[in-house]
This record gives sequence, C-alpha cells and structure tokens, in this order.
Amino acid sequence: MIALHFGFGALEAEFWRMVFVMTRIGAALFAAPLFGANSVPMQLRVSLAGAVAVMICAWTPVAAPPALFTLSGLLITAQEILIGLSLGFVLQWSFAAPLMAAEVIGGSMGMSIAATADPVSGAHSPVMGQYFSVLLTVLFLGLGAHLTWFALIVQSYETFPPGSAWFTPERVMLVASFGGQMLTAALTIALPVTLLLLLVQVMTGVISRSAPSLNLLALGLPAGVLAGIAALILTAPLLTDKLSDLSFTAVTQAAQLIGPKHG
Repeated sequence: MIALHFGFGALEAEFWRMVFVMTRIGAALFAAPLFGANSVPMQLRVSLAGAVAVMICAWTPVAAPPALFTLSGLLITAQEILIGLSLGFVLQWSFAAPLMAAEVIGGSMGMSIAATADPVSGAHSPVMGQYFSVLLTVLFLGLGAHLTWFALIVQSYETFPPGSAWFTPERVMLVASFGGQMLTAALTIALPVTLLLLLVQVMTGVISRSAPSLNLLALGLPAGVLAGIAALILTAPLLTDKLSDLSFTAVTQAAQLIGPKHG
C-alpha cells in the first residue's frame, strides 16, 4: 500500500484525519458564492476550513481511510470533494437568480452596455446585477443563513459518513433540478419591472408614430432608464422579501441534498 508515515504516531494520524476532513469543507467553500469569491484570499479559506475541521474532529467520530494514498483512499477523497462541491453549488443556484433577473431588467432599461467585474465570479455582469448581488449577500449574512449552511456541512458527516455512504446520481440530479426553481425566482424578480418598462416602450412607440419627427432614441432611452429606476424604488419591498426567500431556499435545498436517507 502507498501511505505516508513520518514517525509521529498518534499525532500524525490526527493530522491526516484533519486534512481528510478539510477536503469536504474546502470543496464546499470553494464552490460557495460568498466564500469562493476571487476577492477572498486562499489563506482565509484554508484557515476557515481548518477551524471547522478541528470542531468536526472533536465532535464527530470521523476517521480518515487507513491508507489515504491508495486507490480506495483516493476514491473516498474524490467522494468527499463531490459532496462538498454539491453543497456549495446549491448556493450558486440561489445567487444566480438575481443576476439573471438583472440581465433582463438591464436589457429592458437600456443599461446592458454598463457592465463591471463581478467580485464573486470574476466575470462581467451588469451594474444592476451588482446591486442585486450585494443586497442578497447582506440579507443572506444578516439572516444567519451562512451559519445554517455550516451546520448542514457538519450534519453531512452523519448522513454521508466517509467511506460508507456514497453520493448517488439521484443526489446529483437533485442539484440540477434546483435550476428550475432558480429560473422561477429570476422571473418573479424581473416581472414587475419589465412589465412597467414594456408599457413605457409601448407609449414611446405610439408617440414616435404620432410624431415621426421626434427622435425615438433620444426619447425612449431616458424614459426607459427613469421608468426602470422608479419601478425599482416601488418594488423595493417586494424585492427584499423575494431575496429573503431566496436565502431561505438556499439552505433548504442544501438540507434536501443531505436528507436523512443515505445514498
């Protein structure tokens, strides 16, 4: 068997146990939208994964494979990475819904040309998406949903003990099925604003047909921007409630993913 031993006995075994536990936690933090952002230093993520791993090693009887660097040990490690990535990716679905709604709203307002670098994903996203993303992040942290998510990671060691319970394809399909709920949430967020913008565009079209001498671009673009800002102000209470529901949905989907039934 291929295994590493440095002659430190029980201390070395406890070290490899903590490193093994950090695999699932580190993968979850890497895939999560908040902790996996490019702006979060790698040292901070490793330190956070190590701190959670110390608590898990103290509270749960999780044991590392007897030979971690054998084929069976590497397969168990890959299973740990898959579980962690799935728990983090579930949050990505919820955080992607406001960005999709922002794409629709920004295109209707004529602000799709204004894009900035998203600190979470590193990709370019519309300015409206930054507003929604920051608001969802504040609500997610303010409601304590991140603490519930960390608790679910700890609970996952009871549902999926390393080496004895496997993450089945049905669980992976469950992650993919959450995409439908994300599209529904994005449509719900964008619908009130886009309806008002549609009415404004219809009115500007009627005006341009009635007075062809008017410049449609000079009239329609400012009207769309002003109407969009007014619609965002009017729908702010509804937006806050919907983003709060998204925060609750994110942890609920993670809880469904590590349901009581073993894979």
